[in-house]
Amino acid sequence: RAMYDWISDNGLTPYILVDAAAPGVAVPPSAVKDGRVVLNVAARAVTQLELGMDKVRFLARFSGVSRCVEAPMQAILAIYAHENGQGMMFPAENVPPPPATDLSATATAAPPKKGNHLRVVK
Repeated sequence: RAMYDWISDNGLTPYILVDAAAPGVAVPPSAVKDGRVVLNVAARAVTQLELGMDKVRFLARFSGVSRCVEAPMQAILAIYAHENGQGMMFPAENVPPPPATDLSATATAAPPKKGNHLRVVK
């Protein structure tokens, strides 16, 4: 949301790059190229824009036909300004979670904490 606001506030056009094959992505198949889709999400290009915590949703026209577009946050690969390419890339979310560890084993393996090097001066 912050990147979208920054791009828009600077008078630029926000675009998002979406992994069209990710679960939960709803985009017109004709807009997909190489498994990805670039979408103009500027206020003048879409209606009913919802930038939620878990997904982006809006209505946009594709070849003159209004379509609902939806993309979960983990499917968004980048947001950038169309005019200069400045923006942010996001890491792929398909990284497996770290293996579960036994908390008692980690507690004994942790190095002892050192005392604070700061002291009160009166």
